[in-house]
Amino acid sequence: MSAAAASTAPGAPHAARLVTLAVRDFRNLVAVDARFPDDGVVVVGENGHGKSNLLEAIAYLRLLRSVRGARDRDLIRHGAPAFRVAATGAGTSVQRVSVGVDRQGRKRVTLDGAETTRLTEALDALPSVTFSPRDVDLVAGGPGERRRYLDITLALSAPAYLEALRQYRGALARRNAALRDAVRRGAAAAGVAAWEPALARHGGTLVRARRAWIDAAADPFAAHCAAIGERGRPTLRYVGPAAEAEDPEAAIAEQLERQRETDVRRGLTQAGPHRDDLGMALDGHDLRSVGSAGQHRTAAIVLRLLEAATHRDATGVTPVLLLDDPFAELDRHRTGRILALLAALGPGQHLVCVPRPDEVPAQYTRLARWTITDGALKTGAA
Repeated sequence: MSAAAASTAPGAPHAARLVTLAVRDFRNLVAVDARFPDDGVVVVGENGHGKSNLLEAIAYLRLLRSVRGARDRDLIRHGAPAFRVAATGAGTSVQRVSVGVDRQGRKRVTLDGAETTRLTEALDALPSVTFSPRDVDLVAGGPGERRRYLDITLALSAPAYLEALRQYRGALARRNAALRDAVRRGAAAAGVAAWEPALARHGGTLVRARRAWIDAAADPFAAHCAAIGERGRPTLRYVGPAAEAEDPEAAIAEQLERQRETDVRRGLTQAGPHRDDLGMALDGHDLRSVGSAGQHRTAAIVLRLLEAATHRDATGVTPVLLLDDPFAELDRHRTGRILALLAALGPGQHLVCVPRPDEVPAQYTRLARWTITDGALKTGAA
């Protein structure tokens, strides 16, 4: 069971909080040791000095991988043998979490002082959601970005989804290996079909869960976009061959069988939820194609809001919000509306990074203000 699943509790939601953080040799962060205020902090620093690296290190304790898609070895500071990120939390199922990775790719994770051999047990040890300008890729980027968003949002809020995703990926890897073997042999391999029942069964679970989440999120998505200032009619829908099937398991099984010979020729499984997409439209037109940069930005911020709300509603824990210059290029009115939606998530800890002191929103001027320069964090007045 993941840390997120273990944190599920009845009653009103409560906030997860980062209490202390220790970072060694993570990107340009040589040594960071800090104790965080309960309500959060604003970190001011020029671009390239480590603001995003600091938030990335904190977010690593949620996914055990980079939120920016970097390989673990690329997170290690140049010349260092390994990196380590450790934290204590409050309002979480795990009070102490530590992750270390060396240049050979060995990853060591401890929870409350005990080493864990199953990395899934450490997922969401410090619940957080990251908002950053690069989130626009959730809208303007390829389907893989949106599938990853759905998988993270659902896997960290539903243990059944996490298990189905793990099983599906395992079966997919084995079927693809059988396909590659068939390509080398020049003939269909009997092992290809053997993995299809597992793909259909677990794939059906993924499709049902994604479809249910998108159906439930459609109205809040439209409402939040309107609250921020979008005048068009935004919609969400699940896109894929089995997306609307009454029995997605049967639909996936039929697709796999029908495309088996083509898959053998190409050496790749081309049917299943690993190829599906989260469709977003504005007034009936593909938002990716017709939306402006501002509309893409609005939709991406709303997706992050929905991610945080999904975690809160499913686990009873409001995640720490990591805000990496999230209001860049947004006007004051739109920023104020977004901040109101963030506040509506409920009381929680907000860690905000901005390049200049004059870019701190008025709503965050009450927070302690720290600075970061060349990877060195100073926990004092800017």
